[in-house]
Amino acid sequence: MKFPKTSNRGFTLIELVIIIVILGILAAVAIPRYTNITDEAREASARAALGGLRSGVAIFYATQAVQTGIAAWPAQVDLATIGTVMEHSIPANPFQLEANAPDSIVTGVVKGTIVGARGGWAYNAATGELWPNTSGSGENNW
Repeated sequence: MKFPKTSNRGFTLIELVIIIVILGILAAVAIPRYTNITDEAREASARAALGGLRSGVAIFYATQAVQTGIAAWPAQVDLATIGTVMEHSIPANPFQLEANAPDSIVTGVVKGTIVGARGGWAYNAATGELWPNTSGSGENNW
């Protein structure tokens, strides 16, 4: 009795191992490109928040010059008061620790110098300078 000849269809063990090795190589090449995405997102968020804060301070300065004839930077308390400089609350500094207040603004003297350990933002009311009060990746020099 003769049995009909059937062809074995499928992958051999060697072919499967080669595919797994190729996928491993692709993963090893791709993963390092995405490890810094969190840091890049944090930096972009901090720069955006800082830009918004600086815009609010500059608009306050210009408004004071036009309305009163005397250009003046907002006081630190004005920054924290909703509706005076910023329409909403102060944005959080993404580099600061969760335990610290997200909307903290401390009095800074020299840009790039961290004041205390609270985080948030540092503001020099005499010059209108505003910078991150953290140093996760050197952001306090922006």
